[in-house]
Amino acid sequence: MEISERRKAHPEHWERAAALRMLAADAVLAAKSGHQGMPIGMADVATVLFEKHLKFDATAPDWPDRDRFVLSAGHGSMLLYGLLYLTGTPGMTIEELRNFRQLGSKTAGHPEFGHVPGIETTTGPLGQGLANAVGMAMAEEALRARFGRKLVDHRTWVIAGDGCLMEGISHEAISLAGKQRLANLIVLWDDNGITIDGPVGIADQTDQMARFRAAGWSVFSCDGHDPEAIDGALAAAKKSRRPSLVACKTTIGYGAPGKEGTAPVHGFALKDEDVAKLREVYGWPHPPFEIPAHIKAGWEEIGRRGAEARAAWQERLAAAGARRRAEFERVMAGTLPARLPRVLHRLKKAIVAERPAIATRQASQNALAALNPVVPETLGGSADLTGSNNTRTETLGEFEPGNRRGRHIHYGVREHGMAAAMNGMALHGGVIPYGGTFLVFSDYARAAIRLSALMGLRVIYVFTHDSIGLGEDGPTHQPVEHLAALRAMPNLNVIRPADAVETAEAWEVALNSADRPTVLALTRQGVPSLREKLTRRNLTARGAYVLAEAEGKRQAILIATGSEVAVAMQAREMLQAEGIGTRVVSMPSWELFARQDERWRRRVLPAGPVRVAVEAGVRQGWDRWLCRERGRARKSAFIGMEGFGASAPYKQLFEHFGITAEAVAEMVTGLV
Repeated sequence: MEISERRKAHPEHWERAAALRMLAADAVLAAKSGHQGMPIGMADVATVLFEKHLKFDATAPDWPDRDRFVLSAGHGSMLLYGLLYLTGTPGMTIEELRNFRQLGSKTAGHPEFGHVPGIETTTGPLGQGLANAVGMAMAEEALRARFGRKLVDHRTWVIAGDGCLMEGISHEAISLAGKQRLANLIVLWDDNGITIDGPVGIADQTDQMARFRAAGWSVFSCDGHDPEAIDGALAAAKKSRRPSLVACKTTIGYGAPGKEGTAPVHGFALKDEDVAKLREVYGWPHPPFEIPAHIKAGWEEIGRRGAEARAAWQERLAAAGARRRAEFERVMAGTLPARLPRVLHRLKKAIVAERPAIATRQASQNALAALNPVVPETLGGSADLTGSNNTRTETLGEFEPGNRRGRHIHYGVREHGMAAAMNGMALHGGVIPYGGTFLVFSDYARAAIRLSALMGLRVIYVFTHDSIGLGEDGPTHQPVEHLAALRAMPNLNVIRPADAVETAEAWEVALNSADRPTVLALTRQGVPSLREKLTRRNLTARGAYVLAEAEGKRQAILIATGSEVAVAMQAREMLQAEGIGTRVVSMPSWELFARQDERWRRRVLPAGPVRVAVEAGVRQGWDRWLCRERGRARKSAFIGMEGFGASAPYKQLFEHFGITAEAVAEMVTGLV
């Protein structure tokens, strides 16, 4: 059907969709940067979705029982910004649209969570939004099972493009969603057949409909420019008892003379004369960024469409029992239970009394066994390494279609999908996700971890087998550069505890870090219990502290993390026997220590003594603590890894690579 015919057939719909299209075209033109084709092509689908299917109230964009809308194809950000402005979402003004992609504006090049309500997640790296949506749908299922359908009953909608479906993470996400039978998840595929390089066919021949069907999804299709067909497909998808894909056949840059349906229009292809012609095609005589009052009023009415549903929900919440209502409000606010500190203190007291020599991964499981019953919003899991990561405790049960009250998820061998889904859970609210794999496989999840940090989400990564200490599995599984790589990421806590007490404290830090993700790097091998005195203070939260003070004149400071703190303690005994006063500093977290005030850092790392750091990883980054912070390069050294590991029992590996108390003592003696 020609555009002129579509305009006549559905004039009101056409005007509303044209408003979206022209805002996108004008904003990208003003910025001379961005992506015009996708927002123009998907405007019809978005208009039908918001007008007839999405449950939301623009005046209350954080309403807990709203439908979530995720723009996984984040390069088309002006589609989302236009929708938020037109529906009257607070904070999204016409001036923000004029300032698209400019410094300080809320309308960043790709949607960024936190810039304005209504942006449910940060997208742009393709496929991440799709995987986030899987996590959102899982969180919705878990909360509905806990609090009931009267309080939790909503859908998650996604707009995804060809690029999202090419990215490997999409396979992990859609197969997980299919297995979990997430019926309230609906993906709208912008099936325009174009990527930046040209037609999709130059790089991919996947039958996406068959692919989703094989993964256990319901599959629908429609003409993405026919509002009646779109409405019918979305209505059918809502009735499915499986996750649904709706393939929306669209034309990228729809209506742009000479450029629609081509690769260039994916980006900034429509210049002044092109946009002028587009106005003629659309019958849109209005100046840039000017929306006629009746069209804006129609969109704002759409934005208020969910007000009645929200009011009814608020009545149901008010009618709920006081304890149930308070608990729902607590978990949605992200507030931890008041008795958690007491529980963790009792755990630390027991550890100090019993002094267990166990792996920190086991200590982590022990901590979870104590905190999971107290923090019922935790939702754990593992990427097919449950028995190795020790993420499951007895009372959790498995989260699955037949048991949405289960709190442990079998993610399968899907590290990337797991991490991105956990981001979605944290974004949804009401749950605190944690998930496990080996530290070396954090590489598979890195893109999602980076987005955890960028968005400031409380996501907890349980990364076990943290060094050559894992032994016989060899260098393919032994992380050496991974701690340095994770520490290089802004806004990420990396904690490598030395014993069971530090592990319990690390969990307390992770749970209380509401504005950032946390990595727990945990050992496979057993480690001795080092903390002899019980304290109510969380010393791990300080990042570094004095574990053992020098006897006599302080001449050396040994700084270590994780399993190597025990090595430093052994070296201290040797050095003290030689009359060299040696302090041992346990430094479970560089990031936490760096955030301490100057007084604490000077107290832990004073000027004067020689410094030797010990860690079974690469040196990168250690010079900050060895050569700066009152340290001196010529009076410092590092003992750790300079290359990859090897396959052997772990004790032989530490000897082979020279990470021993004897080597530390010899290094200190030489420096002194």
